[in-house]
Amino acid sequence: MTTRPDPRYAGYRYPAEIIATAVWLYFRFPLSLRMVEELLAARGITVSYETVRQWARKFGPEIATRLRRRALRRGDKWHLDEVVLTIGGRKHHLWRAVDQDGFVLDVLVQSRRDTRAAKRLLRKLLKKQGRAPRVLITDKLKAYAAAKRAIMPGVEHRQHKGLNNRVENSHQPTRRRERQRKRFKDPAQVQRFLAIHDPIANLFHLRRDHSSVTDYRKARAQAFQVWAEVAGAPLAA
Repeated sequence: MTTRPDPRYAGYRYPAEIIATAVWLYFRFPLSLRMVEELLAARGITVSYETVRQWARKFGPEIATRLRRRALRRGDKWHLDEVVLTIGGRKHHLWRAVDQDGFVLDVLVQSRRDTRAAKRLLRKLLKKQGRAPRVLITDKLKAYAAAKRAIMPGVEHRQHKGLNNRVENSHQPTRRRERQRKRFKDPAQVQRFLAIHDPIANLFHLRRDHSSVTDYRKARAQAFQVWAEVAGAPLAA
């Protein structure tokens, strides 16, 4: 293995390819830190799970930021939904927005499930996306309608649970991670993790059922190339 000369990895004992691979494994798949440690050990790489944790904290946010900057303009139909998370023994609500193609636009962990919380999500979305959607699709929670009237009154709003399967399905990776960790411990930690996880998931959201095998593999190779560019190193072979 050779290390690409990237200043972010200067002074680290392990090559950049190994660090980038550990970060990718942790955020791409529902794996615990110890599982990542074991997968690396199977490749002859001896590293502790605490080191993997430090790498994830150090390099994950910057990689996610670079991916967001490179991302294509997302769709103009927004699907919004919220699910309950038990964090530290208390109920919280994970609010999520995706576009019509299933790409995650943003997430927000809040203690409330009311109009104030819905307004906060919409403001955050408008700030990040830089524009209002053409259509807003939600379930029948009244907080959505009230927030929409206040924040984006001219936007078409469709409220029907059956129309929101796309965003409901996007909660599944979070649920798998929640089970893997035997419940989350801290709301801020959940927000930080998802802020890194979702841009990486978007990069590898290739929609295999809508393309041929050849096109899928080409898209996957392009995703790996983008990863190598934003991470400063390719994945370890």
